[in-house]
Amino acid sequence: MLKNNHYKTIVISDVHLGTKSSKAKELVRFLKSNTCDKLILNGDIIDGWRLKKSGKWKKKHTRFLKVILKMIDKLNTEVIYIRGNHDDFLDNMIPLNIGNFSVKKDYIYKSNGINYYVVHGDIFDKITSNLKWLAKLGDVGYTFLLWLNKIYNNRRVKQGLPYYSLSQDIKHRVKSAVSYISSFEHELVKLAKSRNCQGVICGHIHQPDIRQYESIKYLNSGDWVESLSALVEQESGDWKILYYNELIKEEIPPVAENSKVEKSFVLPKMAKIKIA
Repeated sequence: MLKNNHYKTIVISDVHLGTKSSKAKELVRFLKSNTCDKLILNGDIIDGWRLKKSGKWKKKHTRFLKVILKMIDKLNTEVIYIRGNHDDFLDNMIPLNIGNFSVKKDYIYKSNGINYYVVHGDIFDKITSNLKWLAKLGDVGYTFLLWLNKIYNNRRVKQGLPYYSLSQDIKHRVKSAVSYISSFEHELVKLAKSRNCQGVICGHIHQPDIRQYESIKYLNSGDWVESLSALVEQESGDWKILYYNELIKEEIPPVAENSKVEKSFVLPKMAKIKIA
């Protein structure tokens, strides 16, 4: 079982519910152990593009939504859903406010004297914004890359090797992808400045990161397809990135199972002593 932690704010993005690559089961486990006062779902939580074409909604996807509702109802967590490009079906209901749940196009989050501009990030993706058919073609290629990643890691598991994101490695090695990520970050930093904010929180490019661009703090929550990452904020206002694959290495052994092992070992030994 994972260690229980409570944070001021948790930001997750790019879950892509409705696709085979979505790690909804792992995310449910993460949210059950890591609670918060405010949860920001920063875009592409539900993959409407894939669901329209060949996606499939599964029970694990529904379980994720149930966990969100439970957080709102039982823990009084404020949940803010920011629209992404893959869940652009939300455009018809923005803005929406129902109790502790709201749907927005963007959001300014104020914490410890700092204003953060929260946006998914696709507004600076000219291909996604202006040539949607080309973006969807790219999405097909990305889906193939994730399939290849799955095959590659299945072989690593059989060899006793840890998980390795082949798709992330390929993106880091492709010069055009590195250039795109750099320009994406700089454009969002400029946007944050124009909104009189000292920080920007985004997703979209599946690259978790925290870095300082002069006076602007750039934060990217990553995704739950490849990196399985989330941004978390402490009460002090300090941010860090949590990786699910790192957290499971620190799992707490179940107490009940240990107790059974001790009894099954001790009792036979005592019996032998009595016979002697």
